[in-house]
Order: sequence, then C-alpha cells, then structure tokens
Amino acid sequence: MNNNKVKDDINSTNKEIIAKLRKAQADFTEVGVRNALNDLLLTDAVVHMPYPFGDLVGPDDFFDTCYAPLFEAMPDLERRDWIVIGGRTEHGDNWIGCGGHYVGTFVGPWLDIPPTGHLTHMRFHEFYRFEQGRVVEVQALWDIPEVMIQANAWPMAPSLGLEFCIPGPATNDGLVSGPWDDKHSNASCDLVKTMLQHMKKHPSQGDVDIMKMPHFWDDRVNWYGPAGIGTARGIAGFRNWHQIPFINAMPDRGKYVDEITYHFFGDKDYAAVTGWPNMIQTITNDGWMGIAPTGKRITMKSLDFWRIERGKIRENWVMVDLLDVYNQLNIDVFARMNEFNKARIKGRLSFPIGEY
Repeated sequence: MNNNKVKDDINSTNKEIIAKLRKAQADFTEVGVRNALNDLLLTDAVVHMPYPFGDLVGPDDFFDTCYAPLFEAMPDLERRDWIVIGGRTEHGDNWIGCGGHYVGTFVGPWLDIPPTGHLTHMRFHEFYRFEQGRVVEVQALWDIPEVMIQANAWPMAPSLGLEFCIPGPATNDGLVSGPWDDKHSNASCDLVKTMLQHMKKHPSQGDVDIMKMPHFWDDRVNWYGPAGIGTARGIAGFRNWHQIPFINAMPDRGKYVDEITYHFFGDKDYAAVTGWPNMIQTITNDGWMGIAPTGKRITMKSLDFWRIERGKIRENWVMVDLLDVYNQLNIDVFARMNEFNKARIKGRLSFPIGEY
C-alpha cells in the first residue's frame, strides 16, 4: 500500500456522505432536500451564509431561510457541482469543498430581484466541516450579484473583468475521487500557500516582481472572480482587472493575519481555502469598485479553489461576499436595486416550467 494514502481515508468517506445531499439537490424537491440536510447536518451545526442571510443554526433554519425562497423562485431548481474535494487542514479538521452552480428557470422574485423567465445560474462555493460523519459547520458563498446581473438589475459599478457563466475545470476532473493522497494533496496546498505569502509582500515590501507571479502562475491562467469583479485571463489580465485596483484601494492587505483564521486543504491537483473572515483591510486612496474611500477597516470572506497543472496554477475560482463589503460601508445594494428597478413588474411570472 502506498504510504501516502490515508489508511482510513476519511475524506473519501465524507465525499460519499455529502453525495446524498448533492443528489437530492440535483433533482430538487422540498422533502428530499430537507431530509438530506437533516441527515447531513447536526441540529446545532453553525451555517455561515453570505449577506443578507447571515449565520444560521441547524438544517431546518438553513432550508427555510435559504433554499425554500430560492426553490419558490426557481421551481425547477437543480444543483450542478464541478468541483468536490476533501482534505485535512493545518488545524487537523476535515473539510469537503464544493463548487458549482444552482440553475433554474427564474419565474418568481427572489431577494427582490425581478424574475426573468429565463434559465438563471448562480455560482456557489460551499465548505463543510465534518466530525464523525456529520457536518458541524458550513461556510458558504452564493453569488447573488450574478443573479442580479442576469436580471439586468445590478445597481453598482460595472465589472472590470468578464461576466459570464463560470466553467468548471478544463480537465473535467474536479470531482476528485479517492483514495486521498497525503503527499500529492499537501504539495498542491503548499504551493498555493507559498504563492500567497509572496503575494502579500507587495506593495509593503517591494514592487510587483517581489510576488514572483510567473513562478507560481501559468501564462494562460484563468482567474474566475465573483460577479461584480469578473473573470480575467493570464497574469496581465489578473493584475489589470483585479489586483491593481484591489491593492490600490487596500494597500494594507495581508497585515492582519494574526486576527483571522484560514482553513487550507488540498486534494490531488486541487487546493482550497475558506475562512469566516479570512481578510481584513482598509479602503483608502481612490476607493474600490466605485466605492468612495472611507478609511474604514473591513473584513472579507473569500472562499477559493485552485487547480495545479505542471507545477503552476492554471485555474483559480474565487468567491468574495461583495454584498457584505458594501453593507459594512453602509451601502444598501438591495435598496439601490429597488430604486433602479421600481418600474419593473416584480411579481411572479406566469411562465410554464417543463412541459408546455
């Protein structure tokens, strides 16, 4: 037996357990999904969701607050995963990370977003912490701005990057099978952690070269940012459409690592990080994404996946709770959305689902 393989392979077991929820949500029914959540989550499991949902407790609170309204708005709702990985963190915890889309026909208002009658996609990054076969904590981001943009209801500044339906891994191997390989998985994770250590050196410790980005990033890397920021291609695209505006607005990024907790883990050619929050910085200079500089220190939740190819990062999926950032700065995105869309009909559309 390869000594790199974990003997009990708890991560593969946890993937099998969470597959029951994924299957129930792939063909969504209220009874099926509610039962799957009750089987998966402990009754006192903490569920961290993006703004405006906030923190929830237990499977029923999770379903009633998040899934029931979404299912009402998209009666043919389904879940499509293109990344499912598992691993053990530096803290000794076991996590499963899932990335994909919820899709459905958007026929009813959701969070006051006006329905379109069209197929709508919303990316999710969901991380589940397991103990003895049950989930005790969830950290999840849903890309709500992505739904606003498809409904032509996004009331904030336009994205610098490209907005489109984010794809899964180019290699079509994101649903990583077991057994979990300790050496391979930790090597992927260590590459990403070392890359991030170098990234944080700029601008406080030197110019752009100090990040050594060509050493860590493939020339053809795709950086899949959240809606509101958008997607970038290559190192130049990443720097121009995300990093430069981000650092110009928040040059103190990476200075408060002692105040936050990361959960890094790897699974073969993939690595992931989650944290609630995992960034602290101050919006200064000319501001960011159309936000005026406030001089206020804010927190951010960024839940990310990386795919490693030939020793470099080839794809990076990034989710940030941008609505929470706006909220911390006393900007009510939903109020602005309602002002911009007050002349639209926001009721339920009499549009057929499935058979005509």
